[in-house]
Order: sequence, then C-alpha cells, then structure tokens
Amino acid sequence: MENFQKVEKIGDGTYGVVYKARNKLTGEVVALKKIRLDTETEGISLLKELNHPNIVKLLDVIHTENKLDLKFLDASALTGISYLFQLLQGLAFCHSHRVLHRDLKPQNLLINTEGSIKLADFGLARAFGVPVRTYTHETVTRRALFPRDSEIDHVPKWAQQDFSKVVPPLDEDGRSLLSQMLHYDPNKRISAKVALAHPFFQDVTKPVPHLRL
Repeated sequence: MENFQKVEKIGDGTYGVVYKARNKLTGEVVALKKIRLDTETEGISLLKELNHPNIVKLLDVIHTENKLDLKFLDASALTGISYLFQLLQGLAFCHSHRVLHRDLKPQNLLINTEGSIKLADFGLARAFGVPVRTYTHETVTRRALFPRDSEIDHVPKWAQQDFSKVVPPLDEDGRSLLSQMLHYDPNKRISAKVALAHPFFQDVTKPVPHLRL
C-alpha cells in the first residue's frame, strides 16, 4: 500500500470503501477498494475469471492485516446510448460465463478516460448453474414466510405507465427496448445478449470488436 497515493474517495458502502489512487512508481491511476477479509471472497474469485473490455480489470489483491485492498484499472464520455450498449456487452459476457452481478447501480459503473464503461464491484456476484443445497425459511421454521397463494400476491399492483410520457426524450426504438427490459413476465424479458441486437443501438459506434458470446 505504501506504493500508492490516495487522490480522493470515490464511494463507500456496506461492503467497502473505494479510492482513486496513483501508483507512486509508475504514475498509473487506479481504483483501490478496501474491504473486510470475509466479505467478497467469491466476488474476487469470479472477477479473476472475467476478462472483458467492459468489466473492470482486477490488477492485484493486497492483504493488510485483516483487510484486503483490491487494485483495479483506472476508474474515472460517450453518449448514454453507448454507455448502455457497453453495459449490456459486459453483462452478456458475465451471463455467458454463468455469472450474475446482482448489484447493478451507478456507483458500480466506472468510466475510464477513453469513455469505456466498466462493470465493477462483484461483491454480491454469484455463479449460477452449479447444484447447491438451499435451506428455505419453510425448511427451518416449518411454516410459510409469506402465507399467500403465490409470491405475486405480495407484490404491490401498479398501473402500466405510458413510456412516451414517463421518458419523453426516448424515441420509438428506445421505448420498445425499455418495455422489453421491464417486461412483467421474467421469461419474456429481453436478455442482455438479445438486447445488443435491438434497433435502438443501430447508430452506436461500437467501442470494441464484436465478441462471440
């Protein structure tokens, strides 16, 4: 850690604190994340396996007493459409490698000086498809946690909104993509891979070559 000078705090939360820092020897600008040793072991393992232009690159893991310091690629624009396209590229890559990020939010998206967006903070990420033994609330307590006919009975009912009024700047293609992303039935909801081919992105200058997913 003595080789890095902290420039500013980028953000903090339940799982750690992120700093913008500079390598004193090379001048390289990186993002340093300080976490508890027992919080992100699976996320670190998954991140080591994911190598993609739109996923933050884990450069090093530094142990300091009972904490870990994660050193990432420069974290610091292109249009919103391009950002969304790059975000979907990163997500599609994760999903193709059977990894769920599970914590997408603005604070976990980094942008470098070239305008490339990076998925970051894989602390809640999980691999899926591997058989695991799960213990539900009912298994332990022998009574239903939500005693209704179905899970959907517990979800508040909201009237469908007219996207042309909710987000007036969006054109027809944009509203089409948004409606597919927010589809009520998850089985009919558009995937990241399919979304990349949506007409909404037809004019986007692709920042990276097409990748086979």
